[in-house]
Amino acid sequence: MRQMVQERGWRGSAELWLDAAYQVLVESGVDQVKVGVLAERLGLSRTSFYWHFADREALLAGLIARWQAQNTAKLVAQSEAPAATVSEAILNIFDCWVDASLFDSRLEFAIRTWALNDAGLEATIATADATRIAALAAMFRRFAYAADEADIRAHTVYLTQIGYISMRTTEAHGPRMARMRAYALTFTGQLPTDAEIAAFLARHPG
Repeated sequence: MRQMVQERGWRGSAELWLDAAYQVLVESGVDQVKVGVLAERLGLSRTSFYWHFADREALLAGLIARWQAQNTAKLVAQSEAPAATVSEAILNIFDCWVDASLFDSRLEFAIRTWALNDAGLEATIATADATRIAALAAMFRRFAYAADEADIRAHTVYLTQIGYISMRTTEAHGPRMARMRAYALTFTGQLPTDAEIAAFLARHPG
């Protein structure tokens, strides 16, 4: 089948190559994101790659852009989502931690690991971190927290989750969901209502 596809001149698409690069990145790290590795995985020729990307660096830039759109932009959007109370607002943020379509923890870990040997990417991450924390602080300020307190709570929320990711901590769905009320209380100082917790759990049945 692969031979037949190649004989017809199919070169894939930029998205297909990016998807393959993403899989290799989260499985094996950036050093294995190579044109030859991806071509073999896709059953395409190496030259097919260059129909879509100028070089490997362009592909890597595409992965970084995907991470920004997937994790930074969506976290900011969740921080700005409608909420009647700060408990609802923090539970909107918790959606990110349990829904990979909102925040991809595997990609986050891979990008941060990559940055250990890439000063340019390290600076990009620092900017993303600042953007995310600022969005969380703005969320707290919407609910009348003083600026200094909002900033501290934002750092606490964010750095706790990045710590989970960096340590590759895994938890069963049930026990983690059972902790969400206490986490919300810890991060906001307000105890969510039964209805707020029920709505959150209904979004994440497991």
